[in-house]
Amino acid sequence: MPNPLLNTPQGKPLSLGTRITRDFKQYAGAYVMVLPVLAFFIIFSYKPMLGALIAFKNFSPRLGIFRSSWAGSYGFEHFLNFFNSYYFWRLLRNTVTISFAGLIFGFPVPIVFALMINEVKNAKFKKSVQTISYMPHFISLVVVCSMIRLFVSEDGFIVYIMQQLGYTGSQNLLNVQNAFVPIYILSDVWQNAGWNSIIYLAALSAIDLELYEAARIDGANRWRQTVHVTLPGITGTIILLLILRIGQVMSVGHEKIILLYNDFIMERADVISSYVYRRGLVNGDWSFSTAVGLFNSVINFTLVIMANRLSNKVTGMGLW
Repeated sequence: MPNPLLNTPQGKPLSLGTRITRDFKQYAGAYVMVLPVLAFFIIFSYKPMLGALIAFKNFSPRLGIFRSSWAGSYGFEHFLNFFNSYYFWRLLRNTVTISFAGLIFGFPVPIVFALMINEVKNAKFKKSVQTISYMPHFISLVVVCSMIRLFVSEDGFIVYIMQQLGYTGSQNLLNVQNAFVPIYILSDVWQNAGWNSIIYLAALSAIDLELYEAARIDGANRWRQTVHVTLPGITGTIILLLILRIGQVMSVGHEKIILLYNDFIMERADVISSYVYRRGLVNGDWSFSTAVGLFNSVINFTLVIMANRLSNKVTGMGLW
């Protein structure tokens, strides 16, 4: 029987225009619901991409994007200046170090926390722990950074605890270069681990309880149930979020960096995003900062493609 959306009553294929018209008439309500979302992405996501041209030009607000002159012969002058600058390798090293440290030490924490919460049987205690773990996420980043500065100062409680454990120093830990990355990662885990666990808890709630019952009948204890039932049940969620996280390796947020770094630790704390902020907004070098930001985006996009391809080959799962 011919499909009325694809074929005429005689079985002949419909033209593309006719098929689109019939499909729109049949699902008009759904299309109307999609229009605001489509308009949002066009206005706020795709239209701003035109601004990427600034990276290839000597941008002047007076002349605008299209009338500004090209940077160098082929428009790559700002990219070459960045690659040849004194700061390039330092910025790249710091950005990759902080990102991979967060990936290695921060990414598993929400998963482990969700698994622990899932094992709690007391509903009241479980909800209390979840609520407390979510609270740091809603604290302003400015307040969080102020708290960090107080905690790691000379008379802060973290320095005091370290001294009780044998630490002989008494200086502000934010003035110690090697301490910046641990402070950044641990504070980020404290602030976001509970909130990031929500999606894993949702995935855990979708696991069929009959699988646990079958595992118990086969003699599996709680640990074996976790290994053979729980973890496989959320593997897809973990892989998808891991791919997305890898795509943010070069996107260390500048806000927290700027609120924490100082001249003593600039060598370890300065990252690409904070450098773009200084060059673009503080110094007004819009073309150069756009070129650096575009370089960042291209690397992130490439990493997402590579991670997704590797995941499809190894696990058979991916974003697409």
